[in-house]
Amino acid sequence: MTEAKREYGVVGLGRMGGNLARQAMDKGMRVVGFTRHSAPEDMVEAGLVEIHTLAEFKEQLAPPRVVFLYIPAGPVVDTLLDDLAAELEGGDILVDGGNSYWGDSIRRHRRLSERGIQFVDLGTSGGVDGARNGACFMAGGEPEAMARVEPMLLDLAIDDGYVHAGPPGAGHFTKLVHNGIEFGMLQAIGEGVDLLTHYRDDLDIAEVLRCWRHGSVVRSWLIDLLEEAYRSNGVKDIPSYVDDTGEVNWLVDDALHMEVPVPVISQAVMQLFASRDDEKNWARAIAMMRHGFGGHAYGHSDAVVQERRTGRIGGFPAS
Repeated sequence: MTEAKREYGVVGLGRMGGNLARQAMDKGMRVVGFTRHSAPEDMVEAGLVEIHTLAEFKEQLAPPRVVFLYIPAGPVVDTLLDDLAAELEGGDILVDGGNSYWGDSIRRHRRLSERGIQFVDLGTSGGVDGARNGACFMAGGEPEAMARVEPMLLDLAIDDGYVHAGPPGAGHFTKLVHNGIEFGMLQAIGEGVDLLTHYRDDLDIAEVLRCWRHGSVVRSWLIDLLEEAYRSNGVKDIPSYVDDTGEVNWLVDDALHMEVPVPVISQAVMQLFASRDDEKNWARAIAMMRHGFGGHAYGHSDAVVQERRTGRIGGFPAS
């Protein structure tokens, strides 16, 4: 890629789009940015070319132009793609770096190609820190578009953190699978920590996590983050309500259509739902039925606890 082409446009200068732009400018790229609000002052001082209309991308970038979108998934992406396509020229490339559904990305590619605009769906992982210091990219797109975009992505990716996963749709599909795996890992780690907290003696959980970070099979960035959080705040003041933006729900639905079993990922989604349930009407219904058929007490019963703990005399018989 020639020096003149070490430039791109970006719509959305929030946590991901903004930090990628900061990294790009640190590496000598020219970045033209559009945002609904004023661009952060530090980015302008670093060299960001701030524009105030989408039409200015055509004026400020050399063809074939590359414009990244880092905005939330949904109808606004379609609106913005159509608005940008109306302002750009044939051969220009639009890159959706958000968490859009891969099926939507395939449809968007087809629609934009009819207007001569190329499209790349770009799964972006690594969080805010990755965006600032080296992201992990999963790209889906046609070879011609990738030939223009790929050199920039390699510059902005952490070492070995880039893959051209396949044709349009493949980038967002692989990112969606990645997010499903993430949910399963989060759930397993969370359950493990819950077990640690219920051990008969008090354990130094932060120290256990520190140990696991070094040489264990489960060492990971997630364990790193959890140890840091334990040492900073502990867990007492953390709400148990876990929200999410719903992407992994799409993956579970995809798995049903593909007839691929994903029990761990599916259960991880269900556990998130459970975290939001203050009413627990399912438990109330069970209690009502148990009371009806067996006269079981509502709520806690010391007698039931005693029976549960002492009813079995020995262990499982060996023979």
